[in-house]
Amino acid sequence: MNTRRYVRTMDLRSDPDLIAEYRRRHARGNVWPEVVAGIREVGITAMDIFILGTRLVMILETPADLDLDEAFAHLATLPKQQEWEDFMSVFQQAEPGASSADKWKDMEQIFELYT
Repeated sequence: MNTRRYVRTMDLRSDPDLIAEYRRRHARGNVWPEVVAGIREVGITAMDIFILGTRLVMILETPADLDLDEAFAHLATLPKQQEWEDFMSVFQQAEPGASSADKWKDMEQIFELYT
């Protein structure tokens, strides 16, 4: 299967307590199962989130033919998804009511190295 990788970024609020809680909420087994199921349902096959200070970087892998904008639009309609986004907005530098697609911004690839 041909795949495509996306890299997106977002910043957290600069508050050590909020960052610690955000980390805890994203630890294995703590993300709501409905949210994980929704991510899979829309066609995202892999997702990693990395953190450095307040900066988050998310790496997504999808089938090459998946329209990611459509996938995120569909994701926003699934049960519990907006509730999760509203809950996470407490930690994020984001407007209340913002969807995941509104919060996460695409990063531009400027270098690649393949063997």
